[in-house]
Amino acid sequence: MHRSLPFAVRVISLTSILTGMAMEVQAQSVCLPLPRLLSIQPMGGRVGTSLDVTISGENVENPGELIFEHPGIQSVAKKDANGNLLANQYTLQIAPDLPVGLYEARITSRLGISSARIFSVGSLPEVNQTAGNTNLAAATALPVPSVCNSVVSPRAIDFYTFDAQAGKRYMIQCGSRGIDSKLDPVVILADANGGDLVAQRTGDVIDFVAKVSGKHTIKVHELTFKGGPGYFYRLTLQELPVVAPAPSFPSTRNVSAFSWPPTGLVANAAMNEQEEIDVQRVTLPLDVQGRFFPAADVDTYEFTGNQGDTWWIEVASERLGRPTDATVLVQMQKADSQQWVDVAELSDIASPMKPSSNGYAYDGPPFDGGSTDVLGKLEIKETGNYRITVSDLFGGTRKDARNIYRMVVRKAQPDFAVVSWGLHMELRNGDRNALSKPLALRAGSTVALEVVAVRRDGFEGEISLAMDGLPAGVSVAGLKIPAGKMRGIVLLTASQDAVQALSNATLTATAVVGETSVTHPVQMAQMVWPIVDSWSEIPATRLVAGIPVSVTTSEVSPLSIAPVEKKIYEIKQGESLSISLAHTLRSEFSGNVIQLKTFGPGWEGNPPFDISIAEKESQAKLQAGAVKAAPGDYTIAFYGPAVAKYRYNPLDVSFAQSQLQKAELALKELTEELAQKTQQASSAAAEQKAAADAAVAECLAKKMAADGLVAAAKESLKQAQARSEPRDTAEIIVSEPINVRVLPAT
Repeated sequence: MHRSLPFAVRVISLTSILTGMAMEVQAQSVCLPLPRLLSIQPMGGRVGTSLDVTISGENVENPGELIFEHPGIQSVAKKDANGNLLANQYTLQIAPDLPVGLYEARITSRLGISSARIFSVGSLPEVNQTAGNTNLAAATALPVPSVCNSVVSPRAIDFYTFDAQAGKRYMIQCGSRGIDSKLDPVVILADANGGDLVAQRTGDVIDFVAKVSGKHTIKVHELTFKGGPGYFYRLTLQELPVVAPAPSFPSTRNVSAFSWPPTGLVANAAMNEQEEIDVQRVTLPLDVQGRFFPAADVDTYEFTGNQGDTWWIEVASERLGRPTDATVLVQMQKADSQQWVDVAELSDIASPMKPSSNGYAYDGPPFDGGSTDVLGKLEIKETGNYRITVSDLFGGTRKDARNIYRMVVRKAQPDFAVVSWGLHMELRNGDRNALSKPLALRAGSTVALEVVAVRRDGFEGEISLAMDGLPAGVSVAGLKIPAGKMRGIVLLTASQDAVQALSNATLTATAVVGETSVTHPVQMAQMVWPIVDSWSEIPATRLVAGIPVSVTTSEVSPLSIAPVEKKIYEIKQGESLSISLAHTLRSEFSGNVIQLKTFGPGWEGNPPFDISIAEKESQAKLQAGAVKAAPGDYTIAFYGPAVAKYRYNPLDVSFAQSQLQKAELALKELTEELAQKTQQASSAAAEQKAAADAAVAECLAKKMAADGLVAAAKESLKQAQARSEPRDTAEIIVSEPINVRVLPAT
């Protein structure tokens, strides 16, 4: 057990395996069910306090522990007065020394560990809005300062009021997308009668000085008037000194942020932009912080360049959480002239892979590892006077003083950064799913993580991948990122006899840079919300903390594919090789033929081939000539889409049947007892008549209660049977890893 890690190993109880709750039955679906934590209400709390929360989730029936990434937040399942667990309810204790910020929570369940959801911890008094406040008369009064937790209703506006004093400065901020909400908020400051004063439609803050004393109104609604459980928000209201800088509010990190900061970069820049100077004279190397403010701001840094020097220029702004698109123009002053000529223009950091154009399937992953920031090379061809001009490409429409940037100009410091996510692919025509994929493994399954790298300052070396701290029975094969490439695969396999468990793993990337071995942690990313149809909702992604991995034995993989022989398969350059694959079927499928492609560096171009899962074995085909594989050792795997006749939690049917049998047996015994007592009462002596009638009444009440239990047990069985009805479910089937050695051609 890895007790030193934030998520300790926890064995999920048999009770959570055997019990069930209602689940929407769909004719067909995509991806085998995985546990997902959808909401925590309220979605935040104050340091040093205790509060009750209610969770909601997907595929997390009878949830177990609510686990937080930081031990400063502890949870206990709530119970009623009789000691019975209250469904989906927990009591949280927030430590008084816990730093203010965002913390991730996950829930354990029958299927394992869930996806993550944000919980906010602040220092201001908390208000929980539960009653309707969708008109001015029902407005919720907010103290100053406070943070209000609420959920916006569909086609409605939430109203709040507060008392302001003339000349005092107030700040209103609506936290939403940055805390995992679907809400795109519109926040309006109005007078006491609801007349609009200031409107903010970009999900930002309202920073104002009150002109009059008295009641003011705040109105909040979704940009297109959507609403419901996923559209929660935290509304912050506070008073600030007039000359104080605007505070920053914590937010989740975009996937693009994985490549910032460079290794060894100090927290604060060596110098700041001098905003009053049009052209700032500097020397290289350079580390400067500035801001794209006011609108259409352009900052220019002038320096002397020496022939033969090579510099790398990196700008971070979007990766700092700002809605910017940095661009850099380098110019050289012509000799004996005031004329400047363009030398280089640097813009976006390209995605390591072409991201999906539709947000859900290949032509690319739904995750974009690129950025609108800048990372590029500047070669000085001749000695002279140079300028670096940095600006926001669309800054003419942005006038926010918080749009900061940091620019680093350095000699080459080759390095790399790596991010990973659950594999997505186009499963069948019409699928438009974008789903968070926690590492909740079924026994007998192999799942794939896609790993991509951003290479810095000319580094082109091979990057190897390793994963530690996995539960017992789970093995890993790290498919390296080859030299000069951007993509690799990590395969996790839960053996058929793996036990139910949970542990927190670590994923690392290692490469030789120069003569030094360098290891970096691999960050993980997930979909913020599961989206079944991307035509109706745009997918959102973010980085997550920790890599919890669980194994469930309540369900098994519908199909396992593994090499018949566990060995190193040898193939000569330019030749072909057949590998016998064994199929272990645990489910029916729609169709017996699966087309498989190949994972693995150097083998991605191996031609697809078909296998028949109606047979116990099939032949995989490797064509070294088609991929021009160089001599060496490789780890590969095969993968492809299949449609299983999936049954959700069939154990729940057996459990419901046993509960019905117990209820029917108890009813039978009470029925017989009632008949006996009724007969005894009919023949009882006068002095015993009252007692006998009372015994009949008591037994009758018990029988009526038993009748109700039988009816409830029958309904539970009916629901369990409906949930476990086979339904077509498209899934990515991944084989166990296979080791291949390519030998030189004879």
